[in-house]
Amino acid sequence: MAKKPDHPFASLQALRERVPPGAVSEPPLDDKPRGPARAVVRLERKQRRGKDVTVVEKLALPERELERWCRELKQALGCGGSVEGDAIVLQGDLRQRLPAVLAARGVARVTVG
Repeated sequence: MAKKPDHPFASLQALRERVPPGAVSEPPLDDKPRGPARAVVRLERKQRRGKDVTVVEKLALPERELERWCRELKQALGCGGSVEGDAIVLQGDLRQRLPAVLAARGVARVTVG
């Protein structure tokens, strides 16, 4: 039987060991996601048949981004929701949990009202 050739990247590993430390480019330290500058979170019951909904406003995102944010917030919080105009409406009272999720997504300032 013929011997299999060495792994094609084996020679690269040998070269990597000869590179001095710090010469390999490292990712930037500021890898925090960038999001909107602010968000206003409030609870609403009027004209909702007595049901609580949490409204996220002032995100200043384009419609497509707003749809994507709505979908990802619903998954992160385990709730239903939709986009109404320039606001995201999430089912239930999420005022306690939502600021942490928004901050993790890069929103600089979250106001809860």
